[in-house]
Amino acid sequence: MIRISSQQIFSGGINRLQGINSNLVDTQQQISTGKRVNKPSDDPVAAARILKLDQSLQRIETYGRNASLAENRLKQEESTLAGAVDIIQRVRELTVQAGNGSLSANDRQSISAELEERLGQLANLANTQDASGEYIFSGFQGSTPAFAKNDEGNWIYQGDEGQRVLEIDDGVTVPISDNGKGIFVDVPQAVSLKSTTSTDGYVSDLELIGPEDLTNAFSPRVPDDFDLTVTDDGAGNLEISASYTRGGTTYPLTVEPAGAVVGDEIEVAGVKLAINDAQDGDTFTLGVNDKQSIFGTIEGLIDGLDNLSKTSPKSSAGYDALISETLANLDNAQESVILKQTELGGRLNAVESTTAFLEDSGLYTQEIRSQLQDVDYAEAISNLTFQSFVLQAAQQSFAQVSQLSLFDRL
Repeated sequence: MIRISSQQIFSGGINRLQGINSNLVDTQQQISTGKRVNKPSDDPVAAARILKLDQSLQRIETYGRNASLAENRLKQEESTLAGAVDIIQRVRELTVQAGNGSLSANDRQSISAELEERLGQLANLANTQDASGEYIFSGFQGSTPAFAKNDEGNWIYQGDEGQRVLEIDDGVTVPISDNGKGIFVDVPQAVSLKSTTSTDGYVSDLELIGPEDLTNAFSPRVPDDFDLTVTDDGAGNLEISASYTRGGTTYPLTVEPAGAVVGDEIEVAGVKLAINDAQDGDTFTLGVNDKQSIFGTIEGLIDGLDNLSKTSPKSSAGYDALISETLANLDNAQESVILKQTELGGRLNAVESTTAFLEDSGLYTQEIRSQLQDVDYAEAISNLTFQSFVLQAAQQSFAQVSQLSLFDRL
């Protein structure tokens, strides 16, 4: 026979009541919080998985913020470049208007004044700041305005060539900025007269008519310039020859037609032109692979409108060349900006697709997390009702058992 003391009866009863009450409290907490797992001991395996899912959701949320920031920066840049294209187009219209031979000096001054305004507008766009106050076209020098006037009053680039990138998913980065040097400064320049040793001679009707011929005339790459030299052949003919220098070595170029002289229309490496009023020994250097900033192009046009005239064949040819070169430079500048807009469109598409993936991934992760953590209210309420019944029965039973004593019979 096993003897059970009164202390054992009371101790066992209290322990059972505490255990049942603890289960009841846990169920009540599940119902009040809506979570099946409130502490690791509730379900260690599920708790570990929930922790990893929470970390994954935090990562997705962080990448989502980055993607939103990238989208805003890219859209701001895209909008700014669209404004720049509009300004360049207006400058081109003014340039065409300036090429009208019937304009008076006052007309040219009026065009020059508007060009000054457009130049300032373009500089303001190039110095656009983002929401945090950083200049979007200054590269890594975000606190420095991208463009500012130098001592001569010309707009120059002050930033660097850095490009900021942002990670928008694991292993996925997207550039969120572009430096102004690549967009507004390093623009291919039209073929132009770079320099000359001639006093009276001048170049007219200069035009690139064969871009492929220009490329094919040089190997392995097109130089920045080539020279045209006027030479007296001893019979009173001022013949024109052409050459370029690379690595200290001079190479000849073909001049068509052969034997061309001063005053003839010639073609060299896809470039058409005529040399006029030159003398023996005069040299003309043509730039064929230089870069020109959009600001420099407009500034040069303004200077020409203010100072050039058409009082002589030479000055008239210089004015016409200015208009022609400016139009070509503006076309190149517009193409440069449009190419960057196209690139921005590709980046925005990448951001949008990544954002959609992150949203889908977040919803899927939340669904799995909900299955592991969220409580089934029907089951929990049923358990609570049953546990309440068990607790009530245990309390009544303990009350009856605790009254059993021999002293009650004496």
